[in-house]
Amino acid sequence: MSLSVLILAKNEEKNIGDCIRSAQFADEVVVIDDFSTDNTVKIAKELGAIIYQRPLAGDWGAQQTFAIEQACTKWIFFLDADERITPELAQEIRQKVVLDKQVAYQIPRLNHAMGKPLHHGGWYPDHVVRLTPQKNVRVEGLVHPYFVYSYPLEKLKSDIIHYTYYSWEQYFNKLNLYTKLAAEKNQQKGKKSWFVADIMFRPWWAFFKMYIIQSGWRDGKIGFILAVFHFFYTMAKYVKLYDIQNQPEDIT
Repeated sequence: MSLSVLILAKNEEKNIGDCIRSAQFADEVVVIDDFSTDNTVKIAKELGAIIYQRPLAGDWGAQQTFAIEQACTKWIFFLDADERITPELAQEIRQKVVLDKQVAYQIPRLNHAMGKPLHHGGWYPDHVVRLTPQKNVRVEGLVHPYFVYSYPLEKLKSDIIHYTYYSWEQYFNKLNLYTKLAAEKNQQKGKKSWFVADIMFRPWWAFFKMYIIQSGWRDGKIGFILAVFHFFYTMAKYVKLYDIQNQPEDIT
């Protein structure tokens, strides 16, 4: 087998140990650390990971491309610090790497919020490209990076586990950050926010789609809560865009 598992991290001492342990079937685990100030690097070194320190500087795509360039194997697998490779997925990865078919693989991701798995509401299967040959692959995008490659795409069957939200404080911190970034990205693309269409009505559609059409109700209480918060997420990003586009121009 010839596989590198690549992990980007900053201040992930709560996650990095279990994350690396789930990946230790690989030939090497490479951690690209954004100068953590906690025990992330210490824990990763103790578990045998190869450590490179490099500032993220707000560019996820460049950081992931740097990680790819450090891999010493024919195949790479990207793993976030709050994700875990299940034994079933590890076995499937081994088989594909040994087969060495030149394709990129999508992985079904099972998200968890507050310890609850999310099987509905558009949260699953949440396919993500993670397993690819190392050559001729790069990643682009500042906030929501995407792989650039010329390989055909296939899907694996086994899940990767994603502990996406472990506290409401963390959730709201992410909501505030992501709505800000989404507003700025839409503004750069020249998109407009309309008060009636986007602020009054679009959030209701977002809730209805997640909770009713995508069966978020089947996930119980957490499904309802996340659908309501998706209402506010949608409203917040359009309110922030509306605010940006209505700022007075600086004529100085």
